This record gives sequence, structure tokens and C-alpha cells, in this order.
Amino acid sequence: MKTRRTILLVIALLSVVPSAAHAYIGPGAGFAFLGSGFVFILTFFMALATISLWPLQWLWRKISGKGIPKGARTRRVVILGLDGLEPSLTERYIAEGKLPNLQGLKEAGSYAHLGTTLPALSPVAWSTFQTGVNPGAHNIFDFLTRDKRTCLPDLSSSEIEQPKRRWGIGRWRFALGRTKIRILRRSKPFWKILGDYGVSSNIIRVPISYPPEKFDGNILSAMCTPDLRGTQGSFSFYTTRADLKGSHPGGEFQLVKRTGAVIEGDLLGPPDPRRSDNQPLKVPFTLEVSPERGEAYLALQGKKVRLTLDSFSAWIEVQFKFGWRKSVSGICRFCLREIAPEISLYVSPININPESPALPISHPLFFASWIAKRQGFYGTLGLMEDTWGRNEYAITDANFLEQTYLTHNERELMFMDALDRTREGVCACVFDASDRIQHMFWRYLDPKHPSPREANKSFENTIPEMYQKMDQLVGRVLKKIRPQDVIIVLSDHGFASFRRCININTWLLQEGYLALKDGKTIGADYLQDVDWSRTRAFALGLSGMYLNRRGRERWGIVEDDAVEGLKQEISAKLEALRDPQDGAQTIRRVYDTSKVYRGLYTEEAPDLIMGYAPGFRVSWDSVTGMVEERVFSDNMKAWSGDHHVDPVVIPGVLFCNRPLKHDKPHIVDIAPTVLDLFAFKPPAYMEGKIIL
Repeated sequence: MKTRRTILLVIALLSVVPSAAHAYIGPGAGFAFLGSGFVFILTFFMALATISLWPLQWLWRKISGKGIPKGARTRRVVILGLDGLEPSLTERYIAEGKLPNLQGLKEAGSYAHLGTTLPALSPVAWSTFQTGVNPGAHNIFDFLTRDKRTCLPDLSSSEIEQPKRRWGIGRWRFALGRTKIRILRRSKPFWKILGDYGVSSNIIRVPISYPPEKFDGNILSAMCTPDLRGTQGSFSFYTTRADLKGSHPGGEFQLVKRTGAVIEGDLLGPPDPRRSDNQPLKVPFTLEVSPERGEAYLALQGKKVRLTLDSFSAWIEVQFKFGWRKSVSGICRFCLREIAPEISLYVSPININPESPALPISHPLFFASWIAKRQGFYGTLGLMEDTWGRNEYAITDANFLEQTYLTHNERELMFMDALDRTREGVCACVFDASDRIQHMFWRYLDPKHPSPREANKSFENTIPEMYQKMDQLVGRVLKKIRPQDVIIVLSDHGFASFRRCININTWLLQEGYLALKDGKTIGADYLQDVDWSRTRAFALGLSGMYLNRRGRERWGIVEDDAVEGLKQEISAKLEALRDPQDGAQTIRRVYDTSKVYRGLYTEEAPDLIMGYAPGFRVSWDSVTGMVEERVFSDNMKAWSGDHHVDPVVIPGVLFCNRPLKHDKPHIVDIAPTVLDLFAFKPPAYMEGKIIL
């Protein structure tokens, strides 16, 4: 059975959205995969074995003829992913002289818009990037998919299977066997194919890579890697403000009592694996504030940490103990948000500790620990930047920026170190700051956006400054590029403003395609109030719609001979849908996936995918199946920019130090092109063309 826990969708997740309200179906108690001591011992011996066997591996490659052929046009390919870099802004800032390194790369090599996937979502696009196939062949269509047995949302990228044999006494339980985690992205990443030929790669934080797959090389997982609680990122906010208590999308606001200058609380960890009621393991802490000095001292597990107002702490290790001499280790950051007259403390999602990971987050297993030994603790959560913490006012714009660039700096250390160690083969890394900052600060770029802005005028320059920082990163990487190296700088999609929300399920209700149970005028989350006996279509995720087909969905009523006509009818109506506020077109095109996807997994895709017009996106509540009162509403979140629109109008960018063979490259072309650079023929199933 899959573990079902609270789904958050980042989704804002990214561009992925955690919360008690947006349940994340994730690994849950699967954290008990490995014990901390076992990981340390295993790491040591695996590292020792790797070092000891390297000469034999080198000799075997020479004898077997594996490795980079003599006909290869390069011996090293460097790929720098800048998630979400928007072509129009890139070109504007190049013209203004703000991006000299990208401009130089364009002049010395090439630049083009990079076609993206349908839909233009990061998990979909990066899956196509690594496999060279369309979504119908790699099985990733959104952050969420639906369970055909229940019509409930599931995480699309991975699934967990708990041990089948269990026994318990009262509230205590014991499992016999191991928890299994599987990646649901199908087809083969190009670095795995290279590994089969004896060419090693270093792959740093490329979505979708959790759980990590075995291959000849090193990989550190990225998007959809859970936190220690098994969610996609659940923050905690401890406060003396009684009006803030309760669950919020992406986290929890916990009311704490104040005794003089001290508050007390409990950090919440993963579910206790011994209990059947999923009660979390806890670690108590105290916070003693000093308003006159503008600081506080946090005490937990024998550590005393000084916190200053509105500044993040370093990573703090936390041990959640259970049973006899058993524990699981996590790391988190603290930010003192208020000190007087009220006290508020933000705690980041508790990340898997990379030094002793409770779940496999890298291959080889010791790779994550090895990085931590070289550079210290670093974040391991798939979506490190807490977009929901900002949406729910647990942190400010300034806090969010600090958190984002702390993560960015960690990523650069990893990448530069990997680049120095990659003498040949592929070294690839994806940076997320470009995506997250545009999601959260587009309202400062768009004067028409309805969401509130903080008074600090400097935030108006946040996005331009981010582009300059990404250009400076490119410059530092270029200094390490050798004459025969190939460097590819790309983004998986572009960006647009997200001003207005559309609840697709509400529209389906009003048009008679979806029905609610008797007496209901609005519907609860996860389609709980839907009357399936009268429902022909429903929406889940950021862009997909499913028909309630007989023989496929558990309570399906749409007959096979009615499918095509129903899809055409719904598509025509949605493409004609106008915003009552100003008459603007809201959905540019509705795509029939049976006509645009190819591959074994096309049947798993939504039946229809909405290509929204810029300015519009599915509403926050419609993503997980809620039916609201109104179809249209203003987007009042800090999350104000998005890319969940028609992919035709939201391409990415592509820079390279070699000329392009084609003027309309697509992200599906990258995998076969990399193989071709090393003189390996791309597999016949790869759909992309050779562009260099």
C-alpha cells in the first residue's frame, strides 16, 4: 500500500505545495530505511572500496574498450541549468549590457529560444531533458497524478511501498521487511546510457532524480526529495500570537506560551515507526529572548544557538530518538521573526541530514555524505526555497531572498567542486534561484498585479539583480572551461505574470460536466464531495483534466464511443472562455493528449491539458480538486509569476559555445545531442534531433 500523507503542492512547487490542506502523498515513515550509525559505517566502507577498486576499474575499461571513443568531438560536456530563465528578460538585459557573460557566450557560440514540453512544468521538462523523449514515453505529466482506483491525487514522480508483513500490539507496530521507494519517471537518462559505455558523469540536483538510480557516476537527488517528515517541505512557525494558530498550506503555526523571556516548543519529526497512529517524534527546545539586544538564544539537545532578528541561522543538526539507541537525523534553519512585544520563530522544513541520510538521496549512497564532509551541511529537500512560508507570511520577502541565496551558494560550491573533479564525461547542475525568485517577485515587475507588495523599493530590482547574479555564475563557470569542452546553458521554460485564478472544477460544475453530492454547492478538497455517478470530467494538478471513463476510473460513466465528442466539446468551450473582468482570453489552447503524446504511458496522461494564456493559471484550490464558489478570482499570493501556460508562448533559453545546426532547438534535443558529442549513436527511441 502506498503511504498517503499530507500533499503540499509546491507547486507552487514550483514550481511543488506542502500543507495539511494540500495533502502530499509521500514517503511518510519510510525514513526508517537506514539508521544513522549504519549509514556512517556503510559510507566509510563504500568509499574505501571505491578508492581501492579504481585502478581495476580503469584497467577493465581499457581492456573492454569502454570509454570515450577517439571520434568524439569533446571529452567533457558541462551543462548549467538556470531554471525558468525567461527569453524576453534575458534579451532585454543583454541589450542593456547587464549580462556580459551570456552575451559573450552568444557571440562566440550560439543562442536560441528552447522549445519546452506540454505542459511547461519543471518535472515534465527536466524529465524530457534527461531522457530525450516526450511525456508519453517518460510518464511525468505534472507534479501530481491521480489514482484511478480512488481519483485522489498522488505524487507523480515516486511511489512508496510499505512492508506487507506487519504486526502490532495496541498502538505499537512493527514491520517485517523493507520499505521500497521507486522513481516513476520512465525511460533512461542520457547519463545512464553514457555510464553503460564507460563514461562517468557528475549530476547535481537535476530534477527528476529521486530516488536516485544506479549508474556509472555520481548523482545528488533534487525535486521531489522529501523532508524528514515525508512531505515536500513543511515549515513550522512558533508564536505567542493566538490569532495565528492552526494549519496553513505548507506548514503549521503553533501557539506557544511565554514565561517571562522564555518560550518552549517541540520540533516535529517523522512519524514514530513503532506507532500505528503516526504520532511524530519530537525534540523539545527553549528560546530565551533579549529584546534590548535584539537577539535570542535557542537551546536544544545540549546546543545553544544565538539568533538575531530576521536572519537565518546556520544548519542545526537535530536527532529524533526512538527505541533503544535508535535515532534519525535531520537539519533545519531557524529565523527569529519577532522579539517584542510578541515572540515568533520560523523553523525551516527539517531536511534529511546529508551526513547520515535516513533515505537514499544520492548514488553512490556515500556521495551525499562525501559532499557534506567537504563543504558542511547543505539542504537536501527537493524544493529548498520556502515559497509557502512566504505565501503564508511566516517569512518576509527579505527572508525568502536570504534563504534562496543561501541555497544557491551551497549549490555553487557543489557544482564547482564537481566540475574540478570531472576531467572527462558530463558535469551537470540545475540552479533553482532563477525560478523561485521569479515566482515570488514578479509582482514587483508587473504593476498590474493584484497581490500586495512590501514597502521596500529595492525589491523592484530583485529580478534584474537575479539575472545578473546568474550571469556572474556563468562567468565563473566559463573560467573553468577548456578549449575543447562543450558548455550548454539552458532553462527549461520561461515565465509570465499570474494575475488571475481559474477554478476548472467550478467551471465543470457550472457547465454540467461535474456533479456534487445532494445539497452541496461547493466541494471539499480531493474531490471528496463529487457525485461520481453524475460526473463526466474532473481536474487535478496544474494543467490536466480527466474524463471519468467507464472501465478506467473506479466509478467511470463515460463510454468509449462518447470520449472524442466530449473532449472536443469541453475544449471548444474552454478556448472560448473569457474573463468577466475584462473579456480577456483565458485559455489559449486545450490539447488532446492522445494526439500530442506518443509512447507506452500516454494512457496515464490527463485526457486534456490546458494551455493557459499569460496572466492566467489554475486556481490554488482547484489543483487538489476543490470546488469553489467562483470560477475566477484574483491571485493575491506572493507567488505572482508562473509558467503553467501554453508552452508555445513560454520557451526557455539555450546558450552554447558551439554553433547550432538548427534554429529551433527543443529541450528533447539535449539528450541525443550529448550522446552524439561523445560519438555514441542515440537510441532509436529518442525523439530529439542533433543540434550541435
